[in-house]
Amino acid sequence: MNIAIIGTGYVGLPTGVGFAELGNNVTCIDIDENKIKSLKEGNITLYEDGLLDLFLKNTKNGNLNFTSSLEDGVKNAEIVIIAVGTPPHPVTKEADMKYIHAAAKDLAKYLNNYKVVAIKSTVPVGTGDEVENIIRQENPNSDFDMVSLPEFLREGFAVYDFFNPDRIVVGTNSIKAREVISRLYADFKDKTNILYTNRRSSETIKYASNSFLAMKIHFINEMADFCEQSGADILEVAKGMGLDTRIGNRFLNPGPGYGGSCFPKDTLAMAYMGRQYNIDLSLINAAIKGNDDRKDKIANKIKLEVKDIKNANIAILGLAFKNGTDDCRESPAIDIVNKLLSDNLNIKAYDPKAMDLAKVLLGDKIKYSNNMYDCIKDVDLLVIFTEWDEFKELDLEQASKLMRNKNILDFRNLLDKDRVLKSGVKYKGVGR
Repeated sequence: MNIAIIGTGYVGLPTGVGFAELGNNVTCIDIDENKIKSLKEGNITLYEDGLLDLFLKNTKNGNLNFTSSLEDGVKNAEIVIIAVGTPPHPVTKEADMKYIHAAAKDLAKYLNNYKVVAIKSTVPVGTGDEVENIIRQENPNSDFDMVSLPEFLREGFAVYDFFNPDRIVVGTNSIKAREVISRLYADFKDKTNILYTNRRSSETIKYASNSFLAMKIHFINEMADFCEQSGADILEVAKGMGLDTRIGNRFLNPGPGYGGSCFPKDTLAMAYMGRQYNIDLSLINAAIKGNDDRKDKIANKIKLEVKDIKNANIAILGLAFKNGTDDCRESPAIDIVNKLLSDNLNIKAYDPKAMDLAKVLLGDKIKYSNNMYDCIKDVDLLVIFTEWDEFKELDLEQASKLMRNKNILDFRNLLDKDRVLKSGVKYKGVGR
């Protein structure tokens, strides 16, 4: 199929690469000409585990192309996928729809024959209706069907999730559009559930799913706090809970809180929509507040560990909000570092993939290291925020020699507690 994708971010680019790998002719479109120039030159503009090899393969074989011209990108497309950002509004925290609306207005000019227009961005309930109205107002002669096609790609696992989806949700009442989408996902029809709903249900499924997972993370973090005070071990508790098939073992890993481009903005947007419909979404609101409070709690834990050390030096391992991605948007690590800086603490940091993006957010307020051992040298406290495999392999003997004060706070429970303590290093995990 000929597919056009508007937007080349953390949703648009992996989606485009995935469909190209399946043998489709994909054109990715972005108004950022510098980004398009970089992509055309073979330089991938974000890190996602496993994405680079498929990107290079499909740009080389011609299945994957890039343009800044919307007209050129969509003229031969059978389906146009909108995958632009919907960041939180700076005041109301609702999903900001300016990029969606702009894409719809521009796209309307070039709908020269029948196409399916699918929104893959996470958008408020009713957006499909809005976009359809915008296109019809801008181009009354346009021939198209509007479809909701929410994405369920986990950052860090987007490539895996594209080829191994739990489910594919399609919001449409059009038989013609349904036939086009069934061709698009023909490779998946025998191995995954494809659920057809109306558009508003499809749009709600995305928000409901992310809000539920955010609540699950908040719950396990609260249980971790309980375990620390009660003498239970959260790793054992989570394992016992996860064996219950009604609960499942995913998203039961305690840590510094949820972050990234999805859960923070989607819970806020869902809460906003609840207020619009006069529905008290109390659980979602509690998760939002609890997640914000958690960053303060963790910052205070760190400060407590070094309160008696003059000019304390702290090493931070991990700045991305999770492993497998370089995304630092709403990263708990970044937020907590900023809280520590208010106490004028000396901070060094290292992340194997996210250094460039972290520097944009933190500037020169901290020092940056070339590797984790350079980061650890002469520090009074080592803090682990991101669950990179590289950090699991930390040589404890070498770390012990490098650190000025031998103390580790492991907010991902990456390290073996007994091994750390045997090496002569003080250690605290989460919920243990």
